[in-house]
Amino acid sequence: MATSTADSTTDKGKKVKKTNPYIRGIVCLLWVLVIFGVIAMKMGIAPMMKTMMATAHDLLLNTCFFLMAVCVLTGAFGRILVEFGVVEMLQKILHPVMKPLFNLPGVASLGGVMTFLSDNPAIITLSKDKEFARYFKRYQFISLTNFGTAFGMGLLVIIYMVSLGFTVEPLIGFAGAVVGCVVSTRCMQRFILRSHPDYRDIAAVDEVYDEIKKTEKEGKNDEESLFTRILNAVLDGGKGGVEVGLAIIPGVLVISTLVMMLTFGAGENGYDGSAYQGIELLPWLVSKINIIFEWLFGFHDPHLIGFPITALGAVGAALGLIPKFMSEGWVDGNAICVFTAIGMCWSGYLSTHTAMLDSLGYRNLTSKAILAHTIGGLVAAVVAHLLAMLFL
Repeated sequence: MATSTADSTTDKGKKVKKTNPYIRGIVCLLWVLVIFGVIAMKMGIAPMMKTMMATAHDLLLNTCFFLMAVCVLTGAFGRILVEFGVVEMLQKILHPVMKPLFNLPGVASLGGVMTFLSDNPAIITLSKDKEFARYFKRYQFISLTNFGTAFGMGLLVIIYMVSLGFTVEPLIGFAGAVVGCVVSTRCMQRFILRSHPDYRDIAAVDEVYDEIKKTEKEGKNDEESLFTRILNAVLDGGKGGVEVGLAIIPGVLVISTLVMMLTFGAGENGYDGSAYQGIELLPWLVSKINIIFEWLFGFHDPHLIGFPITALGAVGAALGLIPKFMSEGWVDGNAICVFTAIGMCWSGYLSTHTAMLDSLGYRNLTSKAILAHTIGGLVAAVVAHLLAMLFL
């Protein structure tokens, strides 16, 4: 491979221009100076830094560890369902609705259940199995990225909402997320066929996974006692929940802290460095077009827009915003419906779609997947709002 300071030559002989590292560094510094400069001008440098650390510390203690506990419990519960065949039973029950709704084979319902019990990448792990992939045409197979993401961390989102005291609202939000998933998956399939019409008739497994060995299933010892199987399932599922809980901590601390500092205002004593203070930039921007969000989502306070913005990158971080929203009196039943729908449907897709499509070998279709899922998430929120108006 030949390289130069201006460009590099790939193994296919194409020249790719490389950005000068000094330019990248300067651009990065400018962005950092602009973002934190605006905050510091309003709050002051010392209060800004103190508020940033205090907010992150409070989120870690009162939100992240709570979410980790929820992840451990849901992980253990989900593993029990897998161990004793409940997931397989659900797959058979959901089989008849997959083709008319999502234009996917019945086995795709297994991927939806798995991502609902865990997170978005579970659908990619499942797709590595040739026995699973052979049921799909290529355009359907690629659309699994959108289908699986719309159910990612669904159980965690719903249980978290229930733990806050809401029971009917999360179910209404779940219905909205299903509608958003249909729209996202169908849009993605249409986008793929428009640019690659030959994918309609090409089997997914033939060329994509010729050299991938079939995933070996964990052997089950028939002589294991019922107690041992339950204990192993609970411990293994809980361990996976710990890993998920650890994985969402950076998103909660980094993204939520920044969003909160752009969402909330000064305290009663001004900017004294307390947690959850900020410059109220996002509400100010949203207030200029708040009628749109009030009409589409039923948001009666512009601060609530912080949830969908955060859910773009990490739904765990978005969940961390809700307790503060509730303490300020901004949250009602409609908001919980919309939060559940858009949080579950988007599920941090901006931070996962690129990696998911890259692992499938279709990185060039990332922009189409993101556009389709943006549309699907907005539809999910609107449907949840309409259902909330009807039932609440």
